[in-house]
Amino acid sequence: MNSFSEKLIGNVDKVIVGKDKQIELLLVSLLVGGHVLLEDVPGTGKTKTAKALAQSLDLDFKRVQFTIDLLPSDLTGINFFDREANRFVFRKGPLFTNILLADEINRATARTQSSLLECMEEKQVTVDGDTRKLDLPFLVIATQNPVESQGTFPLPEAQLDRFLMMLKMDYPTHDESISILKRFATEDPLENLAPVTTRDEIFSMQEKAKNIYVSDLLYDYAVKIVEATRESGDIEVGASPRALLAYVAAAKALAFVRGRENCIPDDFKELAVPVLAHRLTIRSQRSVSVDGKFMSKRDSAAAIITRLLNTIPCPTENFSK
Repeated sequence: MNSFSEKLIGNVDKVIVGKDKQIELLLVSLLVGGHVLLEDVPGTGKTKTAKALAQSLDLDFKRVQFTIDLLPSDLTGINFFDREANRFVFRKGPLFTNILLADEINRATARTQSSLLECMEEKQVTVDGDTRKLDLPFLVIATQNPVESQGTFPLPEAQLDRFLMMLKMDYPTHDESISILKRFATEDPLENLAPVTTRDEIFSMQEKAKNIYVSDLLYDYAVKIVEATRESGDIEVGASPRALLAYVAAAKALAFVRGRENCIPDDFKELAVPVLAHRLTIRSQRSVSVDGKFMSKRDSAAAIITRLLNTIPCPTENFSK
């Protein structure tokens, strides 16, 4: 792991216990310029993780609680008439930040959810015909509760495809739970968390991640994995070309985070489920996994991808320049 990654993950670890993997992938998403959907039950540290990451990076942070009555203008901002200035003035919405926590995103209507499409893909917002660029870096961390469905609106495929990754926080282990109790016994460590990097350093790391070397053999491997999702009989709609681009970009960023100058096959294996699973349309809402058990849609997609990975020959050559 390079010094930048160690410094950042170590700082977030002061607040979040036992989530190094999730923090590492959030860092990968930031370096790629992608976005993350955190799916898990309430109380597993999703909001705390987002806040700790923003403070460690010294970036602006805003949180929006998504509800059924939330309007697109509540996110983008509005033009209002300023009587003193005798003209219309634009009041920025919470999208004008660096890290946006979209809490319980699936509680908002499809119309409000769709207002995120432009900003997530093009890093800009259009209001009343005027387009305004967002400050960079820009990262959306959205959360949703997979258990409670009452009063929720499932994210459409176009929205899901805008997320670079979907991650689970998972429950802490027994020892991790004890560490959490001790850490938060007298104070919240988030209140005293200091930044460990600058905006310029983040931009520099993003450029370095783009320049990580990927051999032709690994390009071929990545394409075969994505093509396999389109050819599987269990999948109705496979991964798109956008998914392929995101997949390779994430693999390059993961290699950089881990201190390497080139990608290896394990980068693509490790990222296949986080990057591809949520983008697939499974033929049955209750697809059957490889062991014959009924699973959720995403877990079914993860099982299918894992099975496909086992059928695709993995390159074994030297992957450095």
